[in-house]
Amino acid sequence: MPPGNTDRLTAVAVKAATFQGNPFKKFDGGGLFLHVKAAGSYWRLKYRFGGKEKLLALGVYPAVTLKDAREKRDEARRLLAREIDPSARRQAQKAADAAAQANSFEDVAREWWEQVHRHRVVPSHAARNLRRLELHIFPAIGQLPIHEVTAPQLLAALRQVEQTGSIETAHRLRSLAGQVFRYAISTERAERDIAADLRDTLRPAETKHHAAIVDPGEISPRSSIPVR
Repeated sequence: MPPGNTDRLTAVAVKAATFQGNPFKKFDGGGLFLHVKAAGSYWRLKYRFGGKEKLLALGVYPAVTLKDAREKRDEARRLLAREIDPSARRQAQKAADAAAQANSFEDVAREWWEQVHRHRVVPSHAARNLRRLELHIFPAIGQLPIHEVTAPQLLAALRQVEQTGSIETAHRLRSLAGQVFRYAISTERAERDIAADLRDTLRPAETKHHAAIVDPGEISPRSSIPVR
């Protein structure tokens, strides 16, 4: 519904609409009104769908301005023109957002750690790996739905670790992320392991070479390694 002479309120009138002891409503156009109550002022949209009168909450004033409320009203009216109930659409979006949040990288990673990883390695190693994820990966991609995480996003988190000189830790984190993605695939929350795409993107970890023993006298008397 385009703006026009149906809009009755002004920003000044809305600002002046303060609670004086009894709730009241200030009507704009197209079913939009401001409901002023002791707890605050609330934008509402009155509309009909399926032969029933319904209300849609559009936000709290002043966080949602008159202009904002009208834009929300117009969007709801566009949905109604397509025979879509804006209240039902909002509930469906909330459910989708909740499902996405429940399947965030962090939630799946913690589930994997609890269900799988901590049973496969010694407690100290499991705790250390979880801490690595908490420090370096969760802040970067933890809140993203796991199926939406991209290889460049994971690589950016690993690069930050790499740039501190902790090359081995960066490689360990890539491996841990890969295990999380494979767990997500097996539980139908992701389609592929993007960590595998980063196998050759990190600097190689330094190989530590130990000096060879050339003097038999350097071998501990307790050593089981025979001198040849």
